[in-house]
Amino acid sequence: MKPSRFDRAFELFDAFNANDPRRDEADDGSMDPRELLYAQRMTDMLGRFEPASSEALRLAVRAQHIGRWAIPRADYPEGRIGYKQWRSRLMQYHAEIAAKILRDVGYDDETIARVRQLIRKQGLTRDDEVQTLEDVVCLVFLEHYFMDFAAKHDEEKIVDIVRKTWAKMSNRGQRAALELDLSPETKRLVARALRE
Repeated sequence: MKPSRFDRAFELFDAFNANDPRRDEADDGSMDPRELLYAQRMTDMLGRFEPASSEALRLAVRAQHIGRWAIPRADYPEGRIGYKQWRSRLMQYHAEIAAKILRDVGYDDETIARVRQLIRKQGLTRDDEVQTLEDVVCLVFLEHYFMDFAAKHDEEKIVDIVRKTWAKMSNRGQRAALELDLSPETKRLVARALRE
């Protein structure tokens, strides 16, 4: 049986991300391409957080960081302005790659436009699906990446990042974050950020 265009899109997103030269340790101890692992974690979290999500949202979640290694942070100035420029360019780049793949597997312009909008997080405060994507991003960060991030920064910066992350989340996302199986240290830092 021929794979559906949805399955084919996932295959092509994953094949693209399999080219990431950077590696991260998966839960099973294997060293996997960083953005491929991230995409799989995003899809898993979306399935747990919003199992009845739309096809466009599932596609956007899988492609949210597609090809991220191609635009290094070091190519942009230090500081907040440089960071925002980098993030803006990344969102545009991820949306372009996803759109090309979706077009290649036969998606219509309306679906492609919606996936682009979601990846670019347009309408974050007004669009429930964009908010769901943002919640999933924050949940994946807390569950899989927070402790590595925390090890590289002082506690005050970490607490500030937790506060900023929390502010991006919906009430439902915040409740889900509190239910994650987090390390005791992560729980302590989250509790401190929410107390202060």
